[in-house]
Amino acid sequence: MTEPHDPRFQRPYYTIRSKFFRIFGDAFHLYDDQGDLVLYSEMKRFRLREDIRLYADESMKDELLRINTRSIFDFSGAYDVVDSGTDERVGTLRRAGLKSSFLQDHWSILDPDGNEIATLEEDYMVKALVRRYLEILSILLPQRYHATLNGRTMASYQQRFNPVILKLDLDFSGDPDQQLDRRLGLAAGVLLSAIEGRQE
Repeated sequence: MTEPHDPRFQRPYYTIRSKFFRIFGDAFHLYDDQGDLVLYSEMKRFRLREDIRLYADESMKDELLRINTRSIFDFSGAYDVVDSGTDERVGTLRRAGLKSSFLQDHWSILDPDGNEIATLEEDYMVKALVRRYLEILSILLPQRYHATLNGRTMASYQQRFNPVILKLDLDFSGDPDQQLDRRLGLAAGVLLSAIEGRQE
């Protein structure tokens, strides 16, 4: 069972880094601000359901969280974040369909009962539109997101300028009391990284 107070989920800063070369599926390393590996994530391609796992390390012996859609017919863009040890849902990340595809990424962060507790949104719409429709310029405008709860920024996600390897910096320093479950915040970062990698 993974708990919110597990030291791996207590860091204020993380960097998600994709593997340089991988044929089948996505893999991401999650480092703290000291450069230490704290989590490892893998997603298998060619599955009917999205299936992303977070492990303690690359050995994949200790599975902590999984992120998946509920069925192959789930077109709502909702991803459950589940504690792998207890099978209990930590929460859900739900993407706003058409708006996210054509205008500006927008997500709802839901608690285990399905109530919206925070939102996750891409930065300025003009930049978002440039990224989508002027691909040659998108590399100059790395993506940035903010997770907001009651008007306060709980987390920021900043993609680094790197045309080869995806790197995403996560900043939770605005939420020292962890009003937003850090497991949900990290799952959101991995999911954003996986979707960005798929769009390239």
